[in-house]
Amino acid sequence: MEVPGFVHDSVLLNEAVDALDISGKRADGVYLDGTFGRGGHSRLILERLGEKGRLVAFDKDPEAVRVAKEIGDPRFEIVHGTFAALEEVLEERKIKAIDGILLDLGVSSPQVEDAKRGFSFRLDGPLDMRMDSTRGMSAREWLAVETEKKIAEVIYQYGEERFAFQIAKEIVAGRAIQPIDSTKQLAQIVARAVKTFEKGKNPATRTFQAIRIYVNRELEELEIGLEKAWQRLGLEGRMSVISFHSLEDRIVKRFFAGKATVKMPDRRLPIRASELPRPEMKLLGKIKPSAAEVKRNVRARSAILRVATRVALPEGGVSAA
Repeated sequence: MEVPGFVHDSVLLNEAVDALDISGKRADGVYLDGTFGRGGHSRLILERLGEKGRLVAFDKDPEAVRVAKEIGDPRFEIVHGTFAALEEVLEERKIKAIDGILLDLGVSSPQVEDAKRGFSFRLDGPLDMRMDSTRGMSAREWLAVETEKKIAEVIYQYGEERFAFQIAKEIVAGRAIQPIDSTKQLAQIVARAVKTFEKGKNPATRTFQAIRIYVNRELEELEIGLEKAWQRLGLEGRMSVISFHSLEDRIVKRFFAGKATVKMPDRRLPIRASELPRPEMKLLGKIKPSAAEVKRNVRARSAILRVATRVALPEGGVSAA
């Protein structure tokens, strides 16, 4: 259930949707919202779509799917699942190509503010952390059986936490005494292991981030989803991706850079200019939230929006209508 009185404020709402360029003939195209959340971006996309336009949204969270089903727009469809499976979803719907995709990565504010979801170290609740609470292993179940070495690796790799070894050691010692079932228990264990941390930042921040990312396979699904979306993106199609921490942004930046560059042949070879390889992608920019948005919504402070468009198709590639 939603947290009473809590309203979700979509980060970079207008900027991310503006970047899709839903205008003219493109207004009747096919768009994907890979992370519906509470629907801020999807609703704005629908406002700009033409009568023949179509929007398919994805979300792993059953509560987000419930909210999405209340929209009631015939141009809109919600899929309960990860955007990494978009290829299969598009095949089932006989959608050959898309005109744009928007990804708002990370955990949504309603998930964090709901203690029962177990995402927050500030709120005491069951240690779950799954985006999709209907499947997969929870954080509690994982921490109960994983080795100390693997726990340390996860906290270091996904949380960039320099006290990862000490935290893992405390977790294994703590679970030997009693099961680690709640967010409060985990936060207290981490606090004992982390000797120094950034001013104004809870010592459990990086550990909670790391375990959440690992349990939900967030980075693996991002890499898969970006490539699958790119394969289906038609000529002049747009990709609009909002990331919230360095690991996500690094993946997006590296992916975009790879598609926007090509290996040029030896300049000494007799090749016409028209025969030179062309990059498939053009980078359109990087946008950060305004000071006013950050003041209104603290969650926006670390957000980065990267935008790109397809400028060339591979041989035999798709072309959006």
